[in-house]
Amino acid sequence: MILAGMPPLTVENYRLLPETGPRYQLIEGDLYMAPAPNRFHQEISRNLELILGNYLTQNPLGKVYHAPFDVYLDDTNVFQPDILYVSKSRFHILTLDGAEGAPDFIVEILSPRTAKLDLLNKRRQFARHGVDELWIIDPANRTLSVYRFAENAEEPVMIIPESGQVCTPHFPGLLIEMAQVFAE
Repeated sequence: MILAGMPPLTVENYRLLPETGPRYQLIEGDLYMAPAPNRFHQEISRNLELILGNYLTQNPLGKVYHAPFDVYLDDTNVFQPDILYVSKSRFHILTLDGAEGAPDFIVEILSPRTAKLDLLNKRRQFARHGVDELWIIDPANRTLSVYRFAENAEEPVMIIPESGQVCTPHFPGLLIEMAQVFAE
């Protein structure tokens, strides 16, 4: 659900929303209400968060967070990525309210009602504001699209199927089996 058609909303407006109740994101000045994700979406998120969390326990390079966790990119963009990672060198962006600046690494898991926002609006803002890497997981097709914005801000640098493996420079030495991410 979008609450649009009025002047762009700002972080100041966003901060007035109640902490309980529906989850919202402020995307390019428009307020979007996000219903709870479906069960498979939640399983994918949990699986990947456990993999990353276990890795970071052994290799304390930064911190991983999951939605709802506010990421303030500018005055008209506040997102709640499914999963995000902030390296120690960027801990200065962490505040009591969430992250005030771009995390190093973000994961968005597509849902039918929010896929367009993730693939277009949010991806564009992540690239513009300095996110290094974005993973977009498509549960319907069981694929992972990897965006490394320094290489290409518009197209994924690779698409990994459920049978594949993926690694990222943000987690050196970690090879993730996509079948584990999609396990139900």
